[in-house]
Amino acid sequence: MKTIPTFALASLLTAGAAAQPLPESSPWPDERSVAILEATREIRLAPDLTHLRPGERIALARLLEVGGIMQDLYEDQKHPEALDTKLRLEARAGTPEIDRLRTLYRLFSGPIAITLDNRREPFWPVADVQPGKNVYPWGTRRGDLETFLEANPGSAGSLLDLRAVVRRADDASIRRDLEALRRHPALATLHPGLQQGVKSLTMRRDGSTFYAVPYSVAWSDALIRAHDLLREAAIAVAPEDEDFAQFLENRARDLLSDDYESGDAAWVTGQFHNLNAQIGSYEVYDDELMGVKTFFSASILVRNREASEQLRKAIAGLQELEDSLPYEHHKKVRDDIPVGIYDVIADFGQARGINTATILPNESHLARKYGRTILLRGNIMRHPELFGGSAEAWKAAMAEPFEDDLAPDGNFHRTLWHEIGHYLGVSRDRRGRELEIALQDSSSTFEEMKADLVSLYLAPALRERGHYDDAQLRSVYASGIRRVLQNNRPRPDQPYQTMQLMQWNWFLDRGLLTFDRESGELSIDYSRYHDAVASLLREVLGIQWSGDKAAADRFIAAHTSWRDDLHEVIARRIRDAQRYRYTLVRYAALGE
Repeated sequence: MKTIPTFALASLLTAGAAAQPLPESSPWPDERSVAILEATREIRLAPDLTHLRPGERIALARLLEVGGIMQDLYEDQKHPEALDTKLRLEARAGTPEIDRLRTLYRLFSGPIAITLDNRREPFWPVADVQPGKNVYPWGTRRGDLETFLEANPGSAGSLLDLRAVVRRADDASIRRDLEALRRHPALATLHPGLQQGVKSLTMRRDGSTFYAVPYSVAWSDALIRAHDLLREAAIAVAPEDEDFAQFLENRARDLLSDDYESGDAAWVTGQFHNLNAQIGSYEVYDDELMGVKTFFSASILVRNREASEQLRKAIAGLQELEDSLPYEHHKKVRDDIPVGIYDVIADFGQARGINTATILPNESHLARKYGRTILLRGNIMRHPELFGGSAEAWKAAMAEPFEDDLAPDGNFHRTLWHEIGHYLGVSRDRRGRELEIALQDSSSTFEEMKADLVSLYLAPALRERGHYDDAQLRSVYASGIRRVLQNNRPRPDQPYQTMQLMQWNWFLDRGLLTFDRESGELSIDYSRYHDAVASLLREVLGIQWSGDKAAADRFIAAHTSWRDDLHEVIARRIRDAQRYRYTLVRYAALGE
């Protein structure tokens, strides 16, 4: 497959802060790289593509090129020195030490590693990680932005936009953005008033003034290239899959307008044949400063048609389930949301790894108009090595009577209903604000916890409908417990792990889980399961509805305690049982 090499793409990337001078330090000693890589499993995804038609094959080649662009954009979003680091590592490739560092870069999508004790450290001499990554001026503090917004409330819409890079109004930034708009007149047309607005900053440029430009301007050359490739893919596949071609056409335009409505509407309502793709910036997990900026990703998928059709029939009647949730302000939902089981051809950017499922779009007004689409990654969810590692950790933590409760089927169903859980429940606060705006950096923690809890809360109702049998219900419940057990104390910037620790503590407090100090094992009282889940879900939905950021932060602080004589005991047992702590995914479609 033809791809854009990093050295060429680097010239297309113009966003974020200028690269910082390299600190006076050295790369990690080789033994540190070896320690992480010895704890890393590699899996290779090679789905059957022999049934793809000629136009689909051409489209796939173009989509993989787009994925490569999304990967480099994501790395650039996370760290201003990421792509320079990649170039330096490639230039010195060939020695075992450097090749191990290249693998670390691939594993962590940049020069910042997550250590075995869950700390983030640069493994190459670059600046340490910053909460705002490279979508805010490097090193910006939350208080700086909040002070500016208090004095300039009219700037909130642009500075907190989910697809806009925040700048300081200095000469270099203004000049770079005006040059991008002159080089690509279409962007000035798609963003009326932006060019004049940036020009006006030359009259009051200083280090304390912030402004924002859309992603399409910040990374103009790269996204223009992605636009062109998507249009080529659309033209190639149109005779074989008109709906998919229309989606790609719309998504190409979306990348330049930074408004995804046309593409998301075509994505959610289209009836695609073999291929599907998630393309663009959606999730805010990497924004630790304000919790509102989305990061680039792409997933190229091939559909399991028979399994997808069976699954869609099984999830009818969502309105009744929405109305059963423990909160008062129920919403109308679509019963026939599109859901499919896919095999991953290749993942890029924020999506790369062992992500099992996705539900998009996240913007509540788009979900209300068009619904959401659920993409289940079958060749990851059912991968025997991945489940085997989870089962080893489960058996290490649980008392003997519960060791066989966890099964792959339970993980599959819990994951499916976790994704549907994002669609149900609170999506805007009582003032009508998007939850990312209302709860900011706490929004992801509460949204992921809501989805987890909905999947468990609805389990008895799904058993009554015949969606589960008794063994499957027990396995879903076991999967919900396995989900919350941690092998390290979470960092505050880890929304998934934070909400899992909160559930773990809640379940302990409610007697669903009990810890035996003598054996160092956990037991489950399944009779307490539903009440424990319902009580926590009620709290989560209430905080989301209130939109009270301070209350959200207090709730997180109250339920994230970590005890060495309990949590750390279980974490150590899990660590000792886990042969692997990291997973590096290789893709046959990329020649890996």
